[in-house]
Amino acid sequence: MSFKSVDEQLSVIKRGTVEIVPVEELKEKLKKSLQTNTPLKIKLGVDPTRPDLHLGHSVILRKLRQFQDLGHEAILIIGGFTAMIGDPTGQNKTRPPLTEREVLENAETYIEQAKKILDHSKTTIVNNNDWLGPMGFMDVIQLSSRLTVARMIERDDFSKRYHNNEPISLHEFLYPLAQGQDSVYLKSDVELGGTDQKFNLLVGRDLQRAENIEPQVCLMMPLLVGTDGSMKMSKSYDNYIGIDEPANEMYGKSLSIPDDLIFPYFELVTDVPAEELPALRENIGKDPRNTKHHLAFTITRMYHGEEAAAAARKHFEETVIKKNIPDDAPVIEFKSGSEHRLMDIIADAGLTGSNGETKRMMKQGGISINEDKISDPNHSIQFSEGDELELKVGKRKFARLVSAS
Repeated sequence: MSFKSVDEQLSVIKRGTVEIVPVEELKEKLKKSLQTNTPLKIKLGVDPTRPDLHLGHSVILRKLRQFQDLGHEAILIIGGFTAMIGDPTGQNKTRPPLTEREVLENAETYIEQAKKILDHSKTTIVNNNDWLGPMGFMDVIQLSSRLTVARMIERDDFSKRYHNNEPISLHEFLYPLAQGQDSVYLKSDVELGGTDQKFNLLVGRDLQRAENIEPQVCLMMPLLVGTDGSMKMSKSYDNYIGIDEPANEMYGKSLSIPDDLIFPYFELVTDVPAEELPALRENIGKDPRNTKHHLAFTITRMYHGEEAAAAARKHFEETVIKKNIPDDAPVIEFKSGSEHRLMDIIADAGLTGSNGETKRMMKQGGISINEDKISDPNHSIQFSEGDELELKVGKRKFARLVSAS
C-alpha cells in the first residue's frame, strides 16, 4: 500500500468538513499509518430507516469514498440493532422502531444504491446486530454505567424536550451507548457523521477510552440543504434529489436549487477536483445560470453517465425552456365518448406518488392540460373523437391523452 503524505491526505479529508475532533489526533493517526503502511479503520454507521438514498446521504458516503481512495479501510455498519431502537437525534418526539424484517429489506436497497458511491469491492459491510444482539441484561447495565444522566441531558435535542416537558423514553438514552459500542467492537480509528451526530460520535471516544482502546477521531459533515433552500434535504420535506431517480428528474431538480447553494453542492456532492472549486465559485457570481447547468450536468453524469446527462439537458431545454412536450412522452388512449376524472388519469399513469401529492400540485398550479392550469381535484375530461390533449404534471412529467374510437 502506498499512501500520500499526511498534508495531501488532510487536504482531501478536510474538503467540505465542518469539524474534526481532535484534528491533531487525526494527523498523528495518519502519520502512524504512513510509517507502518497500515490503513486506518474508517467507520460509518447507517440505520436504514428508509430504503431510498438522496444527495443528502451522499455527502457522508462520498467522504467515506475519499478515505477509500486514500487507501484506508471503509467500514459501513448497517444498524440492524440500532434501527430497531430508533435514533432520537434531531427528533422532538420518539420515533417508532422498525422490525428486523423492515431493517433488512431497507438495508438491501441501501447497500445496492450505496454501491454507486463507494468502491464496493473495498468496503467492509457489517451488521451491528451481530455483536449488540447477543448482549445480556447485565452487559447493558454495565454499559449504561459509563455515562451519566447529566451528560445525556447535555444533548441539545434531549435538553429541549426535557424543558418542554416532552417525553423521553429510557431506551433513547441507550442509543448513543449502542452506537459507541460499535466503535469499541470495531476499534475504529475515525468515525464519520453529520453535525447532528456529534454527541453520539464523542460517546464512542469515551467508551473506547474506558476499554483502553485508542479513541477514534470524530469527523462531522454538514447536513445538505434541500432544493427548497431552507430545510435539510429529506423525503419528508419533498426537497430531495434521489440518487436513483431518472436522469431527467435529477437534472431538473438540480436546477431548482437557489443560487446560494450552487457552490456547497459542487463541494459536497460532486467529484469536481478541489483545484477547480475556486474558479467555479467565481463563475457563480458572473454566470449563475450556466454554472447551475454545469452542476446539474455533473450530478446527472455521476449517477447516469455522460450520454444520459446530455440527453437530460436537451430534454430540459425542449420541455421547460421551449415548452415543448417531449417526443417520448407516453400516449394514453381513452374511448371516444368516455369521461374520466383527471385525478384518476394521473394516478393510473403513475405520474405522481399519491392523490395527496396530485391535489397539492393542483393547488400550486403544477398541473395543466394544453397549458391551462387545473386546480379542481374533481376536474373531469369528456373525450370526443379526434381529441389529443397535452398533460403536464410538475415541470418534468408529460403525457399525451388521445381518444380512440
